Amino acid sequence: MPTVSVKRDLLFQALGRTYTDEEFDELCFEFGLELDEITSEKEIISKEQGNEKAEGASDVILYKIDVPANRYDLLCLEGLVRGLQVFKERIKAPVYKRVMPNGEIQKLIITEETAKIRPYAVAAVLRNIKFTKDRYDSFIELQEKLHQNICRKRALVAIGTHDLDTLSGPFTYTAKRPSDIRFKPLNKTKEYTACELMNIYKTDNHLKHYLHIIENKPLYPVIYDSNGVVLSMPPIINGNHSKITVNTRNVFIECTGTDFTKAKIVLDIIVTMFSEYCENQFTVEGAEVVFPNGKSSTFPANSWMTWDGHMSVLAVGSVGQVSLIIQLMVVPDSQQQESMSGAQVPLSRTSDFARWKGDEVDSKAMETELAYRKEMVRADLINKKVGIRETPENIAKLLTRMYLKSEVIGDGNQIEIEIPPTRADVIHACDIVEDAAIAYGYNNIQMALPKTYTIANQFPLNKLTELLRYDMAAAGFTEALTFALCSQEDIADKLGLDISATNAVHISNPKTAEFQVARTTLLPGLLKTIAANRKMPLPLKLFEISDIVIKDSSRDVGARNYRHLCAVYYSKNPGFEIIHGLLDRIMQLLDVPPGEKKRGYVIKASEGPAFFPGRCAEVFARGQSVGKLGVLHPDVITKFELNMPCSALEINIEPFL
Repeated sequence: MPTVSVKRDLLFQALGRTYTDEEFDELCFEFGLELDEITSEKEIISKEQGNEKAEGASDVILYKIDVPANRYDLLCLEGLVRGLQVFKERIKAPVYKRVMPNGEIQKLIITEETAKIRPYAVAAVLRNIKFTKDRYDSFIELQEKLHQNICRKRALVAIGTHDLDTLSGPFTYTAKRPSDIRFKPLNKTKEYTACELMNIYKTDNHLKHYLHIIENKPLYPVIYDSNGVVLSMPPIINGNHSKITVNTRNVFIECTGTDFTKAKIVLDIIVTMFSEYCENQFTVEGAEVVFPNGKSSTFPANSWMTWDGHMSVLAVGSVGQVSLIIQLMVVPDSQQQESMSGAQVPLSRTSDFARWKGDEVDSKAMETELAYRKEMVRADLINKKVGIRETPENIAKLLTRMYLKSEVIGDGNQIEIEIPPTRADVIHACDIVEDAAIAYGYNNIQMALPKTYTIANQFPLNKLTELLRYDMAAAGFTEALTFALCSQEDIADKLGLDISATNAVHISNPKTAEFQVARTTLLPGLLKTIAANRKMPLPLKLFEISDIVIKDSSRDVGARNYRHLCAVYYSKNPGFEIIHGLLDRIMQLLDVPPGEKKRGYVIKASEGPAFFPGRCAEVFARGQSVGKLGVLHPDVITKFELNMPCSALEINIEPFL
């Protein structure tokens, strides 16, 4: 699930009220989201890059919110606020409109050379927009979130946003040899050829991940204005000439890619989210895209507009109990195109007015709504699938709260749902049923026994893990669940080891210092958990039963997992006797008697860099070493930012199966 970071105070200001952390967490849950973390920019940088890099960073509180991967409209503050306000019935969902300019429409001309690289492009203009620093940051952040999600790291779609006042249309989207493309890229002070840029960006932590998309192509895509100024070289970098700033008033947006449907969705999301800040709220200026065959369409599109050569006709159909308005894709041949010239095309909204002219749109109408469409679902189907008993009127209200304007029609059991351009995730009746369930509240749905029964068994290792978890809790220890990835420092330097001696699996090109390697021990995770809870009353007694990962060349994947049990005791005294007693209790539960017999266990004096000299013991059970226990070395305690003594136990539980 993608995560959106928003400033808490800015969010509350936009929502019109202040919440406690618990209240907002509950609101997110009701809306189908999750408040993942409460943090700050300084804390994030400190975790990822260290305390030195975090100096001077902002202490403003951030909410990190997990958003469903298909809800692209919630990937920014604007969409999040709008969705929550509609959900709480404080506002009605706005109507998004496309307007035509009084003067000449902006054109994006696509040449034939792009066909084998990135053949599709759409465009639009946000006219008279007012940015602030926060709005500008949100605008840039939304593009990055879309790139990482629906755009599949720019492989399917790449977004370019430009200061229209610095450019002169019409614009040309073409493809040229890398040596023939020369421009000043974003945030650079000199011009480079495309070949030079590809070499420069191979060491750029952000852009190097996108080079492979066009790197081996004979031609690179590029967009020019009428004066030959480069707007962008998608999907890599924009030109510096048209760089947008907080002072930008008119934004030209172009989306190029290999997936036309995704490109339209991305364009719709950007313009609907940020047209809120235009002089005429929720309006976007259309741009004409001229295809290689000379035909054209205007974007953002109405629901029936498709890529060149295709006509989308609305038809009514039904599947079982579900009645739907379906968009049928027709690919007319040349004879059919002639016969259709001048014919009326059925539209999803009576307010739309357009004629089919080959593929050309009659745009005399100065204002039309964006790609709204309608579906119809029976109320009894929703009741059956969700497991509730609500009237059609109540179900329509529930769906309206989810940004799906609905009303009861026909026989009183049919609900007509209007799907806005922001809800591209709604592609089937089951999506509507899901939204009805979210609005009703999953916790409000009555539980019932399933009509069918299946027999399942746990794996022996998992069953043993569950049994031990219950008994560890009964012994007074609290369970922690920590990340399977950690930094090299956590498993090596902080424990007095060299990283080469840990036999750890390394992550290729990690994004943060916190996730460099797979953990080889559970101990660092528990110590970091204690460090984050130092204000809690002493003693702190934590445990975890999870997998660690070790390199193993004999395995087909080059590594294997071991199930470990780790426990720590943190207080004013070391508490070695408590950890020792816990070991005895675990062995009792595992039916392993004390003693050096074949089936018994024994502890023997040992040494370890993480433990205090003379306060460490190795655990032998059933003829093999299974782990260690002891008092942690003061250096280890200090490196994990702790200030009290600590004892620890860690054993491998797999030999006891």
